[in-house]
Amino acid sequence: MLRGGTLSFSPQTTGTLLVFALVLAGALVLAVALLGLRLRQLRRSYSGTFDPARGRDLVDVLDRLFAGQDQIRADMGVVHKNTEHLRDLHRTAVSRVGIVRFDAFDDMGGQLSFSAALLDEQGDGVVITAINGRTEARSYAKPIAGGQSSHNLSDEEEAAIRAAVTGVKGKVTTVPKRWRRNRVAS
Repeated sequence: MLRGGTLSFSPQTTGTLLVFALVLAGALVLAVALLGLRLRQLRRSYSGTFDPARGRDLVDVLDRLFAGQDQIRADMGVVHKNTEHLRDLHRTAVSRVGIVRFDAFDDMGGQLSFSAALLDEQGDGVVITAINGRTEARSYAKPIAGGQSSHNLSDEEEAAIRAAVTGVKGKVTTVPKRWRRNRVAS
């Protein structure tokens, strides 16, 4: 109640307010103590991770991490550029090989003659044929584009190209007897 500009409470109300104030003060002291413990834990954790004496704080560490991330991005760009360059080189490199060995003449054995197709990813390249006889050897090279040639190809050369295109990489194939032509030494 208000009397002459001052508040006055009954002794019972004053006691209740005093108990309430003490409980509230106790709760606040407890909260401050818990916050103090938590702050001590954070400081211990912070001092173990960072070194304020050497100027290493959280902002400094984050700056270094972001700078490192920028460097990684730049390095990844270089790696991507180099990978594309290598991919372009690989497209035109010999990556498919087919070899066919055969006896060019009926009177010779040992399959000393061969046709070798050396092609890139698109089937472009060359087919090389070496025909070995008793007294002489001949060799031929014919360009290949897309697995085909504008020159006449022997059965052995076609078999070598087919072996290269189908991925029989580096395997030596023998031409069946029905594909062989009767060649006469000249």
